[in-house]
Amino acid sequence: MREEVRKKYGAIIDLPHHQSDVHPRMSMYDRAAQFSPFAALTGHADSIKETARLTDEYTEPSEEMKATTNERLVFLMDMLDSQPEVIITYFKPDEKKSGGAYITITGIVKKFKQYERQIQMSTGELVPIDMIFGIDGEIFDQLDF
Repeated sequence: MREEVRKKYGAIIDLPHHQSDVHPRMSMYDRAAQFSPFAALTGHADSIKETARLTDEYTEPSEEMKATTNERLVFLMDMLDSQPEVIITYFKPDEKKSGGAYITITGIVKKFKQYERQIQMSTGELVPIDMIFGIDGEIFDQLDF
């Protein structure tokens, strides 16, 4: 078989490979990329992952819980100078889909931003007052709830 090929292509088989004067030589990487599979569903895996991600639904606190939270917030405003450590549970809405997550943070309240209706923690975190589900801490032990 080899001899048949030699006879058939003998006139050109030993000639040097042609180099174009116009087009630069393609790298092996670029050459291989021509034959790589086409990714028709780019981003599809991310969409499936996002759909599968679970979120919690917001549950409206009872009137009793709202009253307790309000009393504690008023007390906390009066006690800001003593820098009490509190545990706040609040609902954070999800940015991409309905629902969100209940987040519990522990820290020292730095200040109340009444116009924005937020509590600023010493770490810089901002907690929306309207989304607070519960607030606790040793400072509230002296209150009679």
